[in-house]
Amino acid sequence: MEKTVILADGSFPEHEIPLGYLKDAERIICCDGSAESLILAGYEPFAIVGDMDSLSAEMANRYADRIYQDNEQETNDLTKAVTWCKESGFDNIIIVGATGKREDHTLGNISLLAEYCEYVKIMLISDYGYFIPFNKSCRLDTFHGQQVSVFSINPETEITSSGLKYQLNGKKIKNWWEATLNEATGDSIELSFTDGRIIVFLKF
Repeated sequence: MEKTVILADGSFPEHEIPLGYLKDAERIICCDGSAESLILAGYEPFAIVGDMDSLSAEMANRYADRIYQDNEQETNDLTKAVTWCKESGFDNIIIVGATGKREDHTLGNISLLAEYCEYVKIMLISDYGYFIPFNKSCRLDTFHGQQVSVFSINPETEITSSGLKYQLNGKKIKNWWEATLNEATGDSIELSFTDGRIIVFLKF
């Protein structure tokens, strides 16, 4: 399945896995000023989406044919890029460059995955692992000893697991830390829940 990569304007990836997704992408969509980092790395943006408050005038002129400006202030540039991709028919999305620089932006970007998964297939990759959102029970491929963390958007969602060192048995995750630093015991894990949305982190 072809993949669209969105490059957010956080820290540019350094790990070989997110860099590999950039290299193999069918198209790269830049969030505003991230286009400058992408071009410095030797790539060309397919589109540049955002309010353009951090894109230089030189870049704006150079890539005027692929700029999609959205000045609406109720969403951030990452959401603008995801929405643009969905409307353009690109609904299998990998996000990179969405962490680092500012912790508040990092937390916001990760939390938004739970909204995006309602209408696109999406995953956020940092220099340390994968953040994958789900709005229904799921099975994930793992390896023995892989570190796993589970975050629940709704603290009333009851989650039951299999394949984890510390099993979740109808657990309600009331705080972000409560289901972190777990481990996979084999080649897959399953998470069962209803009426909620979760985000799973798998360390490389």
